[in-house]
Amino acid sequence: MKLQTKYFGEVDYVEADVVKFLTGPFGFEEEREFLILPFEGSTGTLLCIQSIQTPALAFVAMDPFSLLSDYNPVLQPGELKELGVGDSQELGFYVLCVVKKPVSDSTVNLKCPVAINPATRVARQVILEADAYEMRHPLDQFGLKEGTPC
Repeated sequence: MKLQTKYFGEVDYVEADVVKFLTGPFGFEEEREFLILPFEGSTGTLLCIQSIQTPALAFVAMDPFSLLSDYNPVLQPGELKELGVGDSQELGFYVLCVVKKPVSDSTVNLKCPVAINPATRVARQVILEADAYEMRHPLDQFGLKEGTPC
């Protein structure tokens, strides 16, 4: 199949590439099917969560562990059950990035990651109960230098 994307032009994908949200990301609840596409040169730490339904809708996301090695998202039992796992460590996580100019003013939302079951490709955006994470962590807090992707 082919999809016109916001950042990558037309891409080819197969059904097995699709990540299916139980409920779309916050504010976009009707958007349920996405592709996870890495930005060139990011070594997989900077990604695009691209809607299949709405080609103009794409979120810039980051691997939170590349920013904070001790990031420890813990989901509630009901969330784990919905995603088909017994423990948060069985999931993959991405955090949404608000890109600003200069890039050092950009922020990431560590409080509300996207959790994905890699075995089933089922996803859900969650709100973590831990007080350690905020919705607007400045990227410069992580020691990223100007020119770093995001």
